[in-house]
Amino acid sequence: MYDLVAGGNVTLPDGALALRVPGPFDLSVIVTGENGKVAGDADFVFYNQPAVPGARLAGDTVTVDPRGLRAGAARVTVVVSPATPGTRLEALPVPVLTVAGSGGGVLARFVPPRPGPETVLLLAELYRRGTGWKIRALGQGYADGLAGVARDFGVDVADDGAGSGTSGARPGPVAAVPAARAPYANATPHAGPGAADAFTALVNAERTPAGLPPVTADHRLVAAARAHAAAMAAQGRLAAEGPDGTSLHHRVAASGYRCLTVAEHLVSGPRTPAAFVAYCLADPERARPFRDPAVVHAAAAHVSGPGGDLYWTALWAAPMTPGGLARLTAEVTALTNAERAAAGLRPLAGDHRLAAAAQAHSDDMVARDFYAHTSPEGSEPWDRARAAGAPHPGIGENIACGQRSAAEVVQGWMNSPGHRANILKPDFAYIGIGYATGSSAGTYWTQLFGT
Repeated sequence: MYDLVAGGNVTLPDGALALRVPGPFDLSVIVTGENGKVAGDADFVFYNQPAVPGARLAGDTVTVDPRGLRAGAARVTVVVSPATPGTRLEALPVPVLTVAGSGGGVLARFVPPRPGPETVLLLAELYRRGTGWKIRALGQGYADGLAGVARDFGVDVADDGAGSGTSGARPGPVAAVPAARAPYANATPHAGPGAADAFTALVNAERTPAGLPPVTADHRLVAAARAHAAAMAAQGRLAAEGPDGTSLHHRVAASGYRCLTVAEHLVSGPRTPAAFVAYCLADPERARPFRDPAVVHAAAAHVSGPGGDLYWTALWAAPMTPGGLARLTAEVTALTNAERAAAGLRPLAGDHRLAAAAQAHSDDMVARDFYAHTSPEGSEPWDRARAAGAPHPGIGENIACGQRSAAEVVQGWMNSPGHRANILKPDFAYIGIGYATGSSAGTYWTQLFGT
């Protein structure tokens, strides 16, 4: 059995899977395609619609058979909410997910961090990988009930006209989406464009005339944006981290989205997506992501805070790919060698062993949420180089966090005397670059030099 942590994943065997969450919870699953969107009402499994092709809910267990899902299904997101509407998850036991195979043996378990004031938790997602399926632990909270989740997965939440006087009771026999917020208390899901799509439509209206590729909304980024907006609304102020120290980039990593590039907007005030976009476009720096050709996905969410102020979070990202990482690290090396050439020094040659050690250090800083040359157990740059098989007698290291491009990070190092000295050290002949995203700062860079 695998004990998963947020962001962790494991390969699943063929056949039906039993997903169980015992306790005072309602269990739901949402089936989506590669675009992260539902195809229709039959993609939402919950207590008023307990069975669809490939998925069946019975009590505290939903059985999913990937082979029986509708054509085009690529993800199944597992959602948990309190059985009593309006209850905050912090008032209940931590929901524990177990995944059992067709033979009954437990394959994996996920115990998420204790939720706060959220009313819905995305626990995990099953996702197609090649011809097989894997499960990824999420632990992503929502503050505005299943209606908010439904909208972010492409469900159009519309009032069914039955009123909202059910106080503490589940909606009637129609296929209704319960929510923590009264305006959605008897809402019925219908497939259609959601709020995230409205935002991306406005973004693409700016990108298309400039000949830039369109962006799409990724449901994982939408979930992270909504959770962060809710955290800011709860504090009543703009903040890079929630009261518990969880940053926006922690939320993105927990959602399962691995970024190659990432940018964000944290804003309060605008009342509509159009007003939010107009505010961003009014300033060249804020407008930059709108016109960045590298951006593939864009997501925005807002949550009302004390006094009715709206708190917005927007994310702009491109997914991590091996080719994208190779191009980015090659750009850092090229810019570094340009600085050496300007100083009359020989270029540095790439070394795959130094690159492996540098990448491992960037990954480690993200995974264990630290920023230092010395690892928590005392490993130093030369220790990591030696462990990777690098034979160089002299080792130097530059690290950086928060910079969003190769040009920005190299310029930052050149503006720092100590880092500049490493880049321009005549004795160095080899280089390896590491880069990872997540944790508090969003980006973590490592530059490892060898003589």
